[in-house]
Amino acid sequence: MGRASANHLDTTLIEAPENDDSGEHSGDKLLPALVLLWSRDEPERVGELVCLPPGGRDRIYTIGRAVTVNSDGSIPLTLAQLRPSGRRETGPFRAAHISRRQLAINHEGEGNLRIEQVGRGALRLNGHPLKHGVVQPGAIIEAENRITFLYTQRPLSWMRPQARDTPLGFAYGEADPWGLVGESPAAWELRRQAAFLASRDEHALILGPSGSGKELLVQAIHGQSKRADKRVIARNAATIPEALIDAELFGNLRNYPNAGMPERPGLLGEADGSSLFLDEIGELPPQLQAHLLRVMDHGEYQRLGEPTVRVANLRLIAATNRDPGELKHDFLARFPHRITIPGLQQRPEDVPLLARHLLRRIASSDRALVAHLIRDGEPLLSPELVSALVGYGYTTHVRELSELLWRALDSSTGSVVEPPPQLVAVSRPQPAPESTPHTGALTKAQVEAVMERCGGVKEVAWRELGLRNRYQLHRLLKKLGVD
Repeated sequence: MGRASANHLDTTLIEAPENDDSGEHSGDKLLPALVLLWSRDEPERVGELVCLPPGGRDRIYTIGRAVTVNSDGSIPLTLAQLRPSGRRETGPFRAAHISRRQLAINHEGEGNLRIEQVGRGALRLNGHPLKHGVVQPGAIIEAENRITFLYTQRPLSWMRPQARDTPLGFAYGEADPWGLVGESPAAWELRRQAAFLASRDEHALILGPSGSGKELLVQAIHGQSKRADKRVIARNAATIPEALIDAELFGNLRNYPNAGMPERPGLLGEADGSSLFLDEIGELPPQLQAHLLRVMDHGEYQRLGEPTVRVANLRLIAATNRDPGELKHDFLARFPHRITIPGLQQRPEDVPLLARHLLRRIASSDRALVAHLIRDGEPLLSPELVSALVGYGYTTHVRELSELLWRALDSSTGSVVEPPPQLVAVSRPQPAPESTPHTGALTKAQVEAVMERCGGVKEVAWRELGLRNRYQLHRLLKKLGVD
């Protein structure tokens, strides 16, 4: 970002608590942000953002290759990598296919943004071809065949500049040490909660839809805890035969309950000194849930056929995609910590990052299949595929995303990964018409008279002419040929 625009952005952000008219007051003020979902020429920058400082409707911003304030007074904004630790500026777009001013943006109040295409190419808002329009959070903004953005929001506290030598811990947009992928507020809140639980040792219950990554979260909790030197003992409770649940959990002596049975320590014995992860805990019968109460309270249990009480120093981490109210009430009460993992619909901006991660993983085991679809380590996805994946109604989330990508690979015959026939793009509402004053009645003579009366000061002239902002005045002057 050029010095002039960077200083303007920093100043505006410092003033944000007083000037923000977004109406968001959820503990941390939120700023409008456009997350890059797709880029034709710079796919490695997917996940980076352009954040709009709060301000009135008269302030115009542009996105493109420009880095200095434009002649009409519009302010260029550039991309940044944004995390709770702060923002790291990455500069403007560099590709020649992007105009110096590709998009013009300004606030429309109540969290809405007005988007206009001022550079080369066509504009699509929620898939609808338009010259300009007003969009709400969740909108897809496409400079056709160039870049695609998702309109979302970010906490103001994330906007502080980051020291140059501050380590990020892992590369932006990549998997963290525990395999979690995502740069959205939801993803970072998940990491925060995992770190919080890791520093404590009480039992924890993880809630969330199937395929949302509950086991990865368990690894993140365990891997940052004091038990990390021992591996997690994991088992899906739904796969344990009901007749063998006691033996599987508590273990048994040799030849008990049947001759020839080997001695087994049971899951509790194996997890001594570590963490025991029981997935699908809601599938465990209520009577077995009751058997675990004493273990959870004091670590005490007995192997089948053994009179001696054993003590296991373990932490139980359980997961379920059911309503937690279906668990036995006194069993549920033993879980003081509970985390709910959001589904992909709650963090759509992470979908392209997850898709990239999954495709790279496929490439590592089946290089021949995807070699022609990867450039410099970046999978080449079509904008149609990305938009469709971002808006898809997932039921099994990351697992389902992986399945859709396999289908896309199977059906793609060109140089990019195209959406499979089964993946239909979500129909999004057409942006609302903007409340723009009618300028057709203004004559060249009228405009020239106002400009002369205002001494050529556009900031005064656009208001006297009844226009919405100075950018509209700039277009009107150009249209009428007024110098």
